[in-house]
Amino acid sequence: MRIEAGVATDIGQVREGNEDSYLVEPPLFAVADGMGGHRGGEVASQLALETIEALYREGKGTLAEQVHEANRAVFARSAEDRSVTGMGTTLTAALIGADGAHLAHVGDSRAYLLRAGSLRRLTEDHTLVNRMVRTGEISPDEADVHPHRNVLLRSLGTEPAVEVDVQDVGLLEGDRLVLCSDGLTGMVTEDQIQAILEAEPQPQEAAERLVRAANRAGGIDNITVVILDVHEGEGEVAPPEAIGAPTAPEGDTASPRRLVRWVIAAVLAVAVVIAGFTGFRAWLDARWYVGESNGRVAVFQGVPATILGFDLSNVDVETGLDAREIAALSLYTELADGINANSREDALAIVDRMRRDLREFERQNKGGGA
Repeated sequence: MRIEAGVATDIGQVREGNEDSYLVEPPLFAVADGMGGHRGGEVASQLALETIEALYREGKGTLAEQVHEANRAVFARSAEDRSVTGMGTTLTAALIGADGAHLAHVGDSRAYLLRAGSLRRLTEDHTLVNRMVRTGEISPDEADVHPHRNVLLRSLGTEPAVEVDVQDVGLLEGDRLVLCSDGLTGMVTEDQIQAILEAEPQPQEAAERLVRAANRAGGIDNITVVILDVHEGEGEVAPPEAIGAPTAPEGDTASPRRLVRWVIAAVLAVAVVIAGFTGFRAWLDARWYVGESNGRVAVFQGVPATILGFDLSNVDVETGLDAREIAALSLYTELADGINANSREDALAIVDRMRRDLREFERQNKGGGA
């Protein structure tokens, strides 16, 4: 069995730093999504993968045992260093053997297998909403938009011990194994993922296309994708240079290589911005909020922000409600900053509630202006 790998990682459109890390050390591959603030998340994901890689190279323990040791390492660092207290990370790892992959998984990063036109999710999300789906409390569609969909029930480093899901997956020639962080699956549907995987035969190009798709859809989180293609033959194919930052310490030649990566990343970032303008416009058009226009309460389409002098919203409806009177009510003190709504109808409903609340306030105070 011969493995050809592709890997891409990106900061996304919203985050200030990349808390994702990846490990591409054939036959060991992994994706980790850190949490606990920029520094804490980055430290947790990198420390977990560095621990697993070191133990694997030393031939110590099974993959599951290596993950348990990574959990202890992250937990100990969190307890010792107050600047990263409470940090943790997800982890999805694959160790490729003679006839298949041995998987270890904690959290909500995922592994998928594309085989003969069918994409199958191999891992179970350790999240609150996934448990609610399994117990029948909510539907899968409701889980996609649930306000607590990112609440993890299991992660590395947040407790002294952790339960690790393990499984063996047989691999055939032509299979494509995907490891990814939720920055991909939170923005791109599984049907879209499958379409991109089937359209792009090269694993490196496929990984980069998936990252671009997540960015075009909004890129609200860091995005990391590792793709492993299974071919006949022996040995492994070294993966192409990944898009994004390295995940392990480098030697004396680090600065030139890092500079090249930064230049490549900058060029690609510009390309993503240009290519993703239409997607970004569509994303803006799906956002709504209630704010202030000309001293009146108004419904806006877009987001309450300005970039390079360009407003990212426009007035859809300007009401007759006095913005100062509404902002004086305790429920609407954030009117000037914009009150987010899920849709135009939701925004109009917020305006109706404002109108009713103002009338009730005036009634209680007997004599408030109309």
